[in-house]
Amino acid sequence: MTATEIVDALREGRRVVVEAELLGGTHEVSLRHDGETYYCDTPTTLHKHSDPEGMVGCIERMGYAREE
Repeated sequence: MTATEIVDALREGRRVVVEAELLGGTHEVSLRHDGETYYCDTPTTLHKHSDPEGMVGCIERMGYAREE
């Protein structure tokens, strides 16, 4: 999925789980939206974004999506 497709899925109420390689291991990252705030829940940190553009930027920076 692209970052835009992921955010669209989140706005539809779906939770997206991605596997990310981090520090030599594979970890699950949960992406979700509660209708107001976007969340990127990693094994070490909970990132919050108030708008879709912030979430798209985070997803792209972290490499959670394929390029559009």
